[in-house]
Amino acid sequence: MLTRPELVDRVRAVCISDRVSPDANHVVNILREMNPGITQLDLLVLTEDVLAEFHGLGPLEELLALEGLTDILVNRHDQVWVDQGAGLAPVNVGWDNEVELRNFASRIASASHRRLDESQPFVDLRLPNRARFHAVIPPLAVDGTKISIRIPSPESLSFQDLIAYEMVQGQGIEILQNIIANQVSFLISGGTGTGKTTLLAALIGLVPDSQRVLIVEDSSEIVIPDPNVISLQARNANVEGLGEFTMQSLVRQSLRMRPDRLVIGEVRGLEVVDFLNALNTGHCGSATTIHANSAESVPTRIEALGLMAGMPAEAIHAQLSTAIQVVIELKRDIGGMRKVSKISILRIRDGRVCAIPAIHFGNKTVIDSGFQDLLEIVGQ
Repeated sequence: MLTRPELVDRVRAVCISDRVSPDANHVVNILREMNPGITQLDLLVLTEDVLAEFHGLGPLEELLALEGLTDILVNRHDQVWVDQGAGLAPVNVGWDNEVELRNFASRIASASHRRLDESQPFVDLRLPNRARFHAVIPPLAVDGTKISIRIPSPESLSFQDLIAYEMVQGQGIEILQNIIANQVSFLISGGTGTGKTTLLAALIGLVPDSQRVLIVEDSSEIVIPDPNVISLQARNANVEGLGEFTMQSLVRQSLRMRPDRLVIGEVRGLEVVDFLNALNTGHCGSATTIHANSAESVPTRIEALGLMAGMPAEAIHAQLSTAIQVVIELKRDIGGMRKVSKISILRIRDGRVCAIPAIHFGNKTVIDSGFQDLLEIVGQ
């Protein structure tokens, strides 16, 4: 019996020769010719395997049916982990060896017209199902191919969904609703996998239909079924090094599209300067997310991004102090559940922006020094 990769190669060769795109009927006919005595059950299983390997995620395909799946992480050909919203757990799927795993990663890259080889040993792309696929191979990945797949939610969770899941609780519910209602510009901070994009999408879903929202993302994740929500997605260069459209260029283009609110999926580069400029020219109620360990570290992260863009520190803090009013901090609790852990306000002190805690959420709600100012900002 041929191995799965050998079957895929045979099917691919026949399809290329016949100049057809492989579908279930073509694969069935090819497999019958290759294995005249094959049983109907074996034919069905092999057809599914070949199609999954050819078009889908191979041995990872079955994981897509897991409830609440957010991430698939491949540490080695026989070590695969998943996150279903409560932390990482191993699963019993994989490849027979490193060669098969690397061939799989290369096939995914090729299907998106991207290179993955020793001269370009990493790839970051969007799959047809909107999942984000990232792979690194040797020599960058020392002991073998590594793959990270971020799975988008099949449908955007509403703000009411997040309340039901206890991601938002107590006084935080009304505060967040008022942030949107009163067009307060905000930033969501947190580590990887804490739910920043999920919360951002849910909050933007509360924006009235009469307001035009323009979303700019490096890789499209925010899906809001509203005719007045417009999405732009950056694009990497192709294998010839052409066709790149950066986040910075898209932010600039977005300002010519008359947005009432500008939403950046995540600020992590030169686009931070254009975003801050936009928020200081009348786009109230805009928002973004940022990777930061705490709300207190957000001004430092913004400063670092601004400095990389050639903006003086004093100008960065001056712009930030009038652009963003509130920082919503997300964390995972001990059980791995994603929670709004704190809401802070931004204030400038001695020329530098500081995050002042206003309210903490946990086993009990704790009011902090910035609480009264927060209530004034959100109109409570």
